[in-house]
Amino acid sequence: MNENLFASFIAPTMMGLPIVTLIIMFPSLLFPTPKRLINNRTISIQQWLIQLTSKQMMAIHNQKGQTWSLMLMSLIMFIGSTNILGLLPHSFTPTTQLSMNLGMAIPLWSATVFTGFRHKTKASLAHFLPQGTPAPLIPMLVIIETISLFIQPVALAVRLTANITAGHLLIHLIGGATLALLNISTMTALITFIILILLTILEFAVAMIQAYVFTLLVSLYLHDNT
Repeated sequence: MNENLFASFIAPTMMGLPIVTLIIMFPSLLFPTPKRLINNRTISIQQWLIQLTSKQMMAIHNQKGQTWSLMLMSLIMFIGSTNILGLLPHSFTPTTQLSMNLGMAIPLWSATVFTGFRHKTKASLAHFLPQGTPAPLIPMLVIIETISLFIQPVALAVRLTANITAGHLLIHLIGGATLALLNISTMTALITFIILILLTILEFAVAMIQAYVFTLLVSLYLHDNT
């Protein structure tokens, strides 16, 4: 039986209704609100990691930019948990959908740009035309800088989609090869299985790194506009 290589990237449905919304809401259950006077180890580790990441990411921002800390921490927790849950068998990863990633990237990028034009109008307009540009090159440079500005959210979404999709496809291909080699050569299948385990560990790291990179780039766009 031939299996569709991209079947795992199709949005799941139940009784003909899409359940992507429920899947997107599920990662929030992994971060419960502490209700005890003394937290357990899991919540303590979560809070320590959040504080460490927040301190590192907010170090470059002024007071106005630091008001985005809750938004950025929620973003990195959501993307990271969604990516990791997508590595579970028979699961669905929403971040493999370009439409969803664009839905995150475009509003956040737009908010940073509007913030820049509102509070730093002259500095924001100055990015379109570097100082000392020869007069004949002014129209071309303005067009190039405008295109580069509008490409930023697309690059954010495509980077996240491509990295997560490539990892899932590679795991799928190597897993299929391992099953096929079981009946041919047990030793080769064992070597392939070890490679599959190492790749899965690497994908866990990639899932967290891509969440951090996405959030960090949004943070840098915010820093340039505040």
